[in-house]
Amino acid sequence: MKQTLTLPVEKAEKSSLRYGWYVVGLLTLANISSFIDRQILSLLVGPIKRDMHLSDFEVSLLMGLSFALFYTLFGIIIGRLADQYSRRNIIIGGITLWSLMTVLCGGVRTYTQFFLARMGVGVGEATLSPSAYSMIADYFPKNRLATALSVYSSGIFLGSGIALLIGAGIIATLPTEGTVEVPVLGSLYPWQLLFVYIGLPGLLLSLLMLTVKEPIRKNLLKKEGKIVEVNLPEALTIIFRHKWAYLSICFGLAFTALVNYGCSAWVPTFLVRTYGWNMPQAGLGYGIVLVTSSGLGVLWGGWYADKLVKEGRTDGRLRVGLISMIAVTLMSFAPLMPQAWLSLAVLFVPSFFTASNIGAAASAVQELMPNQVRVLASAIFLFILNLIGMGLGPTSVAAFTDFVFKDESAIRYSLSLLLLIGGVVGTVCFWSGLKPYRNAIELNKGQLSE
Repeated sequence: MKQTLTLPVEKAEKSSLRYGWYVVGLLTLANISSFIDRQILSLLVGPIKRDMHLSDFEVSLLMGLSFALFYTLFGIIIGRLADQYSRRNIIIGGITLWSLMTVLCGGVRTYTQFFLARMGVGVGEATLSPSAYSMIADYFPKNRLATALSVYSSGIFLGSGIALLIGAGIIATLPTEGTVEVPVLGSLYPWQLLFVYIGLPGLLLSLLMLTVKEPIRKNLLKKEGKIVEVNLPEALTIIFRHKWAYLSICFGLAFTALVNYGCSAWVPTFLVRTYGWNMPQAGLGYGIVLVTSSGLGVLWGGWYADKLVKEGRTDGRLRVGLISMIAVTLMSFAPLMPQAWLSLAVLFVPSFFTASNIGAAASAVQELMPNQVRVLASAIFLFILNLIGMGLGPTSVAAFTDFVFKDESAIRYSLSLLLLIGGVVGTVCFWSGLKPYRNAIELNKGQLSE
């Protein structure tokens, strides 16, 4: 009797996990698409500056602030909606919007139009990660959650790396001057074609997302055995009841993102200015580092976080973050190496470790929160992360270069400062959150439904 009752349950669990991995696969493809759209700008600094007559600082605003402003603002609004309505449908609408706005970036004529189009990309992409985190948490048990979220988060680095690898190859085939005629969009600079090429495939991905089922929500907050309905003021109270634990994760990962976005935006240009590489060569070299080191790092971080939790270390997910930011601090000299390939070899280490804590930190937030506020908590988490990481990462490097060193060739020192500041502050944040997080997890026991 025991065997006949157990086998169907085991089969159901395996089938559920297989479908869960299918959903993670599609969401990872969406994440890759979103980061290709973001990263491609880092290969176009030279031609954009030349054709639109911009400074490093103005280009950095297109990379970071223009996108981050609306990404972070709409992320919170969309997060609240996704706690109440279909997360799948919200993601489908977002993919469609950011793909169309990326194509529109290829048709801009002025800096203002470019800035506004990048804002539109930010609004669309704001739908993805908060909703995806919540959906994945409903598909996977706690002891596999960090691994699943790390696979999803690998899309960040695969997308960034693929953008560099493919973009570098396409750039090498494009004319370096003049314009080309494109139906509907009209006369474009050759570099603008890249936005058209990378935007259109996203529309196919939005159709694939129709095959995803909205999962049943788990781990809902309960009171006296009944599921609790939560309004906005109550949701914010619940999110910040363990504020020190929650905010230590938010700010720890925000300064991880500061390093990630700053390096992703400016390392290709650093290789060109410092070592005399051309942009296709720089994109290829850094793309290989980013895909391999970050891809391995994000998977290792999820696996190691789940391993620590299984061993009884409830703060295991934050320990991954602490280890990673100590490593970044120790490797802050990477941009100062005398040869380009040596610099890339040392950059492999911070790229690995900054990637390693993303899935772990995201799963820590999911575990901390009941389902009724999970997407909103993730949206606030991403608001802080992207305001600091995306908004200040690329811009801080440009600000150091333009206003502190006042020399384009000093970009290596700007990147070194970025690694040092981000590493030190991130270390302090994760270290300070270990005990509050352990206490919060203990207090949560018995308050959530299965």
